[in-house]
Amino acid sequence: MHSTSVGGLEVSRIGLGAMGMSAFYTGAGRDEAESIRTIRRALDLGVTHLDTAEVYGPYVNEELVGRAINGRRDEVILASKFGLISHTGRPGPDSTPASIRAAVDGSLRRLGTDHIDLYYQHRVDRDTPIEETMGALSELVTVGKVRHIGLSEASAATIRRAHAVHAVAAVQTEYSLWTRDPETDVLPTLRELGIGLVPYSPLGHGFLTGDIRSLDGLDATDWRRTNPRFTGDNLTHNLRIADEVRDVAGEVGATAAQIALAWLLAQGEGIAPIPGTRRVDRVEENCAADNIQLTAGQIARLNNLTPAAGDRHAQADMAAIDG
Repeated sequence: MHSTSVGGLEVSRIGLGAMGMSAFYTGAGRDEAESIRTIRRALDLGVTHLDTAEVYGPYVNEELVGRAINGRRDEVILASKFGLISHTGRPGPDSTPASIRAAVDGSLRRLGTDHIDLYYQHRVDRDTPIEETMGALSELVTVGKVRHIGLSEASAATIRRAHAVHAVAAVQTEYSLWTRDPETDVLPTLRELGIGLVPYSPLGHGFLTGDIRSLDGLDATDWRRTNPRFTGDNLTHNLRIADEVRDVAGEVGATAAQIALAWLLAQGEGIAPIPGTRRVDRVEENCAADNIQLTAGQIARLNNLTPAAGDRHAQADMAAIDG
């Protein structure tokens, strides 16, 4: 597995997002033992970048990751997130210093480690100045509980304000062939400041694999059933994107998922996607994308795809994104 630098932190070009092992996606068949095998197989394949958060579960995903990396901690760049759970009793997101200090201690305990390599603010807290949050995180770096600081779903303006207080190593946001929004403001800002980009949902919540043609195979509790891009006329429109990715995959002799990841890696250094899966065969498939080289013509075809129809999240979730 090749590596790349995100804000000076060396990580595998393809990481592993652990969220779906514990939360949000189709629940049928969720198998903790299989998830742990998947994480360990990823490490065997050279994946060094694992991503979790206290809110996944909540809490149980960090515990699962902690069990999976027991005895292999030194092989891992471990990322987690805080801020969507208040530890002070305040309603809503909480990135106050007191809540951060409680959050990091809980995450360290659940992960079974004495430090988190990359600690993200999960969503910008509009009631707490970003300078105050970054000051608290800087103190955690000083005492060694955190090695690098990240932001998730932050605007270019917020990134600049945060970076002025303490270096931001990485920004996590949704970025894929059906979510190109970061290219307008966020990605140029990251390039300017030397900050890495960690795309989550690089496979469009599974859509870009080509396996989802309708909602029929999704569990009744799967959140994608209410996601605007998966419903109604939007789904029909967006199938054209999946079909083009499938056609390029046929030319290359790869899977659609591998093409979607290879396209992201072709966008330049400092981009480290974290596709999520709880299956060993999928993690093997995703990791193989590291060695796929798309031609200039194939990249141009993918670049020119019609943007996805529909908001990328439901209205309430879109409101939580820093704009």
